[in-house]
Amino acid sequence: MRRGDARVWARLRQESSDWLGRWEATLPRSAPSGTRSYGAAVRSLRQQASQGRALPFVTTYGGGDEMIGQVTVSGMTWGSARWAQIGYWIARPYAGRGITTTAVALATDHCFEALGLHRIEIAIRPENRSSLRIVDKLGFDRVGLAPRYLHIDGAWRDHLLFAITAEQVLPGGLIARADAAGVDR
Repeated sequence: MRRGDARVWARLRQESSDWLGRWEATLPRSAPSGTRSYGAAVRSLRQQASQGRALPFVTTYGGGDEMIGQVTVSGMTWGSARWAQIGYWIARPYAGRGITTTAVALATDHCFEALGLHRIEIAIRPENRSSLRIVDKLGFDRVGLAPRYLHIDGAWRDHLLFAITAEQVLPGGLIARADAAGVDR
């Protein structure tokens, strides 16, 4: 992510606010208030990346370098655990084209192959059919229900948890496995 993407990010988020709003993280009333600028978010994510705790990726499409979404690997845990979580969003005009499925697969492959992580988790609200299709296409296993897991759209919301391990996709990776299975990404 670059600070220079701020205008594009703001435009995408505004244009897709109805599409993204019901899935957006919010702060509970008890949390310290304060607005966070895009620049502050980029600085925070870059700092986490330099500490080996996060990877903020911009999603692009069609050979261009303009942002159309984001995939963030966060909560990276090392030692004997070696796992992380992936979260993502895409602007409404680009949804349904397999772009996010491909981006999640690429991020997962990078985590397993380049970084040596062992497990990737994704938390999804049960009503988010678009995100559920992504984990289904990629073969993530449903591992459970997390009641009131994250504060989303103004309330604590239940999430389904999905996971995949390196042994499930290596050698070759998730992209290769999806392609071999004929997954329409």
